[in-house]
Amino acid sequence: MKYLITFSYDGTNFNGYQKQEGLRTVQEELEKALMFINNGNETIVVSSGRTDKGVHALCQKAHVSLDVMITEYKLMRAMNSNLPDDIHVIKTEKVSDDFHARYMVKEKEYKYFLNMGEYNPLMRNYVFQYCKKLDVNKMKEAINYFLGIHSFKSFTPSKDVRNNYIREITYVNIDEKNDVLVFTFRGNGFIKYQIRNMVGYLIKVGEGKKDGRLIPDILKKEDRRYASITAHPEGLCLTDVKY
Repeated sequence: MKYLITFSYDGTNFNGYQKQEGLRTVQEELEKALMFINNGNETIVVSSGRTDKGVHALCQKAHVSLDVMITEYKLMRAMNSNLPDDIHVIKTEKVSDDFHARYMVKEKEYKYFLNMGEYNPLMRNYVFQYCKKLDVNKMKEAINYFLGIHSFKSFTPSKDVRNNYIREITYVNIDEKNDVLVFTFRGNGFIKYQIRNMVGYLIKVGEGKKDGRLIPDILKKEDRRYASITAHPEGLCLTDVKY
């Protein structure tokens, strides 16, 4: 039986989502819990995508195939009983055998949180403590240049070699409340470091060190050297996945 799992996690103490030898990861913890439920059989979890070290998820999704017969509710309860406190299963549901958590994604939403005010030690693992004022109006103008279908090669690591860097961003926004900026990006998919690199460029725009109007040209150049810094990981959170 195949199940779709909706779960959240605090990425602070993980070395990212993807399983890595000798390192604590979200995938490893999920598969350990499911192996116990699945009568000791190796159980592979396929997520909607990967998150990097220190990045969080409010709504991540994955599919898993189990040999045992178990109700959705009991699977959710059993997983939460066997998972560490920094991972929580919100919902499980049966899906068809041809369902794929990664390839069938229609839209993802990420939010990035940045504090321009006084340093907040209680939020240091969830909000980037930038602690300086930025020109938010210029940043709000600049973020709109990322909308649409583009090659985002300039905003991905130079070592990340792939055949396709084209993605579509359908919604962008920057909200400000009590000195905290919330950047929202929605699209059909995002490449490694893409959002953190876009936010990094927007920070430089807010500092007056970069021109937001150059973003279309930088996208066309498809060269990482023309973009800017990579924003810190702790401010980034995967907030929704839609099929």
